[in-house]
Amino acid sequence: VQLVESGGGLVQPGGSLRLSCAASGFTFSSAAMNWVRQAPGKGDEWVSTIWFDGGTIYADAVRGRFTISRDNAKNTLYLQMNNLKSEDTAVYYCVKGTIRGQGTQVTVSA
Repeated sequence: VQLVESGGGLVQPGGSLRLSCAASGFTFSSAAMNWVRQAPGKGDEWVSTIWFDGGTIYADAVRGRFTISRDNAKNTLYLQMNNLKSEDTAVYYCVKGTIRGQGTQVTVSA
């Protein structure tokens, strides 16, 4: 199993970013996939989950601003993040079960 995140960066408050996670080594279309983040000095915070059938669920902190999606033909998971806030600053990880990628840094700052 390999998960490779990309798309992070520095963005101003109110801005947008789209994270991607390229997956390999398993049947992506059958897997529930998650985004988890870790802010500086804090533990993991679950962000969102998308099930194999496309059903989604979000943490209260991001609902209405973030959208999780998947492209099974490309074995890729996405996280569209809009109206970003300083408290969204974190390393974002793509997670399948207990496996995660290396993460991508998102920094929201003026």
